[in-house]
Amino acid sequence: MSNILIIDDDKELTDLLSEFLSDYKFSVTAYHNPIEGLEHLKKGTEDLVILDVMLPEMDGFNVLRSIREHSEIPVMMLTAKGDVSDKVVGLELGADDYLSKPFEPQELLARIQSILRRVKF
Repeated sequence: MSNILIIDDDKELTDLLSEFLSDYKFSVTAYHNPIEGLEHLKKGTEDLVILDVMLPEMDGFNVLRSIREHSEIPVMMLTAKGDVSDKVVGLELGADDYLSKPFEPQELLARIQSILRRVKF
């Protein structure tokens, strides 16, 4: 079982993702506050982070910068900011993938599985 951390301020979305991903044997922890999510990440028990860009207190790009200062954990950006320039910034900052909202859950699942296959050989 893989552990996924979701940092997104949309509670309804995180609840839906948690339910969907648990059907595929993922353990999901969600934080709606990026600072709390970063604190949780320090425990080192997660296999992948799903990260929104538009967050309270600290935007997702700054969260990603903070993650990359101390970790190589795979990060998937999942955000409504779907402009090419936003995608480029996210990927250049070290995101492993970038998926725009709205999205199809099966595509998200396939991307997660693809990332985890690459990092867990």
